[in-house]
Amino acid sequence: MHFTLAALLAVLPLFSTASPVTHMPRAKIGLNKRSALTQADGSVNAANLRAHLAASLAKINRGLAAYEKNTGSKHPLATNSTIDKRATGKNPLTDDSAQLWYGSISVGTPSKTFTVDFDTGSSDLFLPGSDCGSTCSGHTLYNPKSSSSAKDIGQSFSLQYGDGSTVSGEQWTDSVTLAGLTAKTQTLGAAKQYSSGFESSQFPADGLMGMGFKSISEYNANPVFQTLVADGQTSDPVFAFKLSESGAELSVGGTDSSLYSGDFTYAKVEQEGYWQVALDAVSLGGKSVISNIDSIIDTGTTLIVGDSSNVAEFYKSVPGAKEASNVGQGFYTVPCNSIPSVSLTFNGQPFDIDSASFNLGPASSGSSDCVGGIAAQDGENFWVVGDVFLQNTYTVFDVGNSQVGFAKLT
Repeated sequence: MHFTLAALLAVLPLFSTASPVTHMPRAKIGLNKRSALTQADGSVNAANLRAHLAASLAKINRGLAAYEKNTGSKHPLATNSTIDKRATGKNPLTDDSAQLWYGSISVGTPSKTFTVDFDTGSSDLFLPGSDCGSTCSGHTLYNPKSSSSAKDIGQSFSLQYGDGSTVSGEQWTDSVTLAGLTAKTQTLGAAKQYSSGFESSQFPADGLMGMGFKSISEYNANPVFQTLVADGQTSDPVFAFKLSESGAELSVGGTDSSLYSGDFTYAKVEQEGYWQVALDAVSLGGKSVISNIDSIIDTGTTLIVGDSSNVAEFYKSVPGAKEASNVGQGFYTVPCNSIPSVSLTFNGQPFDIDSASFNLGPASSGSSDCVGGIAAQDGENFWVVGDVFLQNTYTVFDVGNSQVGFAKLT
């Protein structure tokens, strides 16, 4: 396990496509991956898959509720009663040992290093506090009283999960350093209680750093990266991810041209809150099966999650595909010896999903049917594009121009 602090200086062109620019990277944040979505024999862990599907959408729905609380208006994606009912914050977000990408940050004065899950599908930073219970055992604890730059802002926070457990504690401001760049007055949560899913054996990161927009913050405060931008710490108001088995990295304040080839294709953020962009098409073998979908780009979700009718239509076009009732509602299998050629199109440019990314593994030990990386959730009217897709692209999140860019990995 290694964590490398970094800041990248780069200039991103403002147009819909742009040629790579020569950058002078000084360092990067190395990301580590934890996954328990498969068994030792490579077959899927059905219980964890079901929990991760529920967790991913419930996290998004909690953000929808925070958006309405912060802005006084319902988020455009929250258009049906199913979402409204689930947007109460009750979800098993961390009660699955699912895949996550994590790296290190420094907090406080004197600074102390913590590991966090970098999540573009939420907007708040929280860490296990010094008075957290037994579920924080094995994690590095944040003690604001030991930091001369910490200030108690006199507000609590509480995030409730589907099993009735909570992440709760006090809100503070403190110095937070990400990739060598420092947010001197950053709002964060010091948790007094973690759910059992945060135990170090299941959740190796100490905490979570949201990288969405302020309007979905439970604290109604700037996320860390936006604080860095507001403080003039970044050369460019962008951050970028490479989420790959061959080496995962987070670049802050620029991009790394050695990690991608060709031009970026940019999709405009349609509603700041999430990184919400138009998904032009989902295609099989180069032929569009579904088109014109709202989507959220989310590094904190493993799967691609869509509405039930469109996902059913997608798998209807895949030879040999069938519902995977033995795995859970919303999952489908495809023949292991015939993984479909799938691509997602943004701003007119298709991006392929490697078969190894789409194939989550055999539905059971020795099965010839493999679980597909696109899953369905009833009641949703948008798609969440997670790591099944993002592992195949170099993805830049451009705060300054409110857009997401995709490029092919080198």
